[in-house]
Amino acid sequence: MSISLESETASFLGSEAHTNLQRILRSCPKLDEVGDSHEYENTFSELVNFLDSLLDAAFSDPYNEHKENDAFEALSEIHRYICSPSLDQEVVDALSFEVPKAVSKFAGISSKFSDMAISIIDQFIAKCGPRDMLSILCDTLGYSSKVTNAASYIVPPLSGISKVLISIRRRQFQQVKETIPIILNVLKAVSLKSDEELDNVFDRAVEIANSIYEVCDKLVDEDAAREKFRSLLGLYVLQCLALVSAGVSYTASSCHSLVLQLSRISSYCGLSYLSLVTTYDVEVVASAVFGENKDDYMDCLSHIKHGCALSVIWGHVSEEVAHAAKEDMTVVKDELRNNQIKRWQAIGTLKHVLSFVSLPWELKKHTINFLLCITDGDIRGNCDDEQSQWSSYMPNLFSALQAVKMVIMYTPDPEHRKNSFAVLKGVLADIPISQRLDILIALITNTDSSSMIAILVDLVRREMHTEISSSTSVVKDVQHIDISFWTPSVLELVESILRPPQGGPPSLPEQSDAVLSALNLYRFVIMTESTGKTNYTGVLSRSSLNKVYNEWLLPLRTLVTGIMVENKSDYDELAIDTLCTLNPLELVLYRCIELVEEKLKQVT
Repeated sequence: MSISLESETASFLGSEAHTNLQRILRSCPKLDEVGDSHEYENTFSELVNFLDSLLDAAFSDPYNEHKENDAFEALSEIHRYICSPSLDQEVVDALSFEVPKAVSKFAGISSKFSDMAISIIDQFIAKCGPRDMLSILCDTLGYSSKVTNAASYIVPPLSGISKVLISIRRRQFQQVKETIPIILNVLKAVSLKSDEELDNVFDRAVEIANSIYEVCDKLVDEDAAREKFRSLLGLYVLQCLALVSAGVSYTASSCHSLVLQLSRISSYCGLSYLSLVTTYDVEVVASAVFGENKDDYMDCLSHIKHGCALSVIWGHVSEEVAHAAKEDMTVVKDELRNNQIKRWQAIGTLKHVLSFVSLPWELKKHTINFLLCITDGDIRGNCDDEQSQWSSYMPNLFSALQAVKMVIMYTPDPEHRKNSFAVLKGVLADIPISQRLDILIALITNTDSSSMIAILVDLVRREMHTEISSSTSVVKDVQHIDISFWTPSVLELVESILRPPQGGPPSLPEQSDAVLSALNLYRFVIMTESTGKTNYTGVLSRSSLNKVYNEWLLPLRTLVTGIMVENKSDYDELAIDTLCTLNPLELVLYRCIELVEEKLKQVT
């Protein structure tokens, strides 16, 4: 192997590429010897173009070891050149503006190239001022949007930033505050859009977190400054945690290691699990850190809420992670089970995991399991104060239910679907009974899936059955009945399915599940009201019966009969499936027609 390497090196030393590189490096003049700045710019531009040509050659023919060797030897030559103690500082400073970008592009070839690029950047850090290098490396990061292998490209500058940050001695907070958004924007871009391996990227991102921690921890007698630093570091850690969870394979050991390290730092920042899922306010923290200009930085903090939720979910997944964060998950779960307001807040935060498309199903599954822990079984119910605060939590709870609904619809795992449905029912049960019907109707209205609509309509029917069975109590010979679900809104819900707002009868057989569920709900309502001799919903009024009969049921019967006749003469699979789908619907439809006709005779 050593003989092969020696021959490859010798091959490069005698090549035209080496001759050109030597010529360019020898022509790098001292600033005080240059009368024309254009000559200076042309020299470094030629160096960058030369490196780009080697890079293109290596990428265009990835199996050509000779071209790859030429590229690596060229980087090695540049490294030796920069390390030279006789090199003029002004030349080093000038090279530092362009060379980090040029050499970082090679990181996508292999880890060997990435390590060499890091070594070259380390030399610049050693020879140039840390504040200047921080600016240069941030500029290098910003260039990643123009590079094909962006994830590999940003590893060397990220590595450099982690070293530069701990070397800065003045205006530390200001420097870090300006650097963090640049880093986070680049991390977000590569983690959510790149198909490359991201383990090395986040290794460097965590190194930066450790560097900030080191700077913060060394502050002496500056409590206010340390607190702002901790807040800034907390924002960085939470955003990184969300991006790690989305960008690194859940099953990879590196993912767990990264989460573990971030959790330790999160604990240092004073971010408790309970505060993260209940009261942590990104806007407030960002205002404290960035001041009046916080709006300029919010884009880089777009996944902080996801990070808050994921911090807790990772603690739920791994006892080691919870221990690193100095948390007891049993205490956290008990607190959420026993405090409805905090539970509502937590549900509103955890929805971010379920709605985050880039996250793996495994994390969503664990989120559902955690929600099941805090919403299922013997949990503390409503009280007057919590009822009065419902309106402020309603939007978040509704969007959480929407997220759970989407999991039910799209998860490939039957067990996960079952647990998600249990969570849906648990969250609904946690909502004040007076608001529950409105929430269910809103969920149905905002659902396109016929099967999901059917499930939600059936939940309405179950709630009505429970309510009518258990809400009647006798107090001093007077009946007091809570009929929150037994209102005309139920008939409006049925109408929206049997006679869609866009006009015409429902589309069959596509909407057959929803239509069947709506017919079953109507049948249940009319039979229950008839048996109990009540009319809470208005279902037994003559006007309602006529409307249902003429505008809902008869047009639907015409449609169903036509489709059935049309498909009975066909024997292909589609026709058979259509008949099988419509058969139960037809039976319930005719039963509803019979019930309405019977009631119309009674009110005539």
